[in-house]
Amino acid sequence: MGILWFILIFISLTTHGNAHGPESCNHEGGLCRVGNCIPGEYLASYCFEPIILCCKGLSPTTIKS
Repeated sequence: MGILWFILIFISLTTHGNAHGPESCNHEGGLCRVGNCIPGEYLASYCFEPIILCCKGLSPTTIKS
């Protein structure tokens, strides 16, 4: 019975909201992270909403001489 609950939760996470999945995140240059993005990254989308985030690095600013 526990396995059935795990499968149902997994299916609901993969189909919830605007979750695109890890393949889409990696293809767009992001990384899937659990909980929060690390410093220097921003939330781009979700791999599995709302727990696993798709984080992308902040683009470096252009320095003028």
